[in-house]
Amino acid sequence: MTLQYQGEQYGKPTTFTIRIIGNNLSKSSSNYQIDLLVGDKKLPTFTSEIHQSLSNCLKEIYLFRKHNGIKFEESTEKIVSLYVPYDKVLYSHNKYALFRA
Repeated sequence: MTLQYQGEQYGKPTTFTIRIIGNNLSKSSSNYQIDLLVGDKKLPTFTSEIHQSLSNCLKEIYLFRKHNGIKFEESTEKIVSLYVPYDKVLYSHNKYALFRA
């Protein structure tokens, strides 16, 4: 599942893309890999790219955003790839970790 958000990095407007990689999101015991892209450039995150929970992936992106002056608005969310409906529900349930205060 791939999502895009409009936002800014250090005051410069840009598009942010979050890719949740793997076709195993709907399985009961999954590993999640998530990428954050600014434009077409993949940004390195703090720790391992593979996590056992989607919530942990999104927390890592939140911390990376906060540390690197990245802001994007939840209201600009756009899903830009095909997805399994359960994956959207799972992401919606866990995205609070991405947008906490």
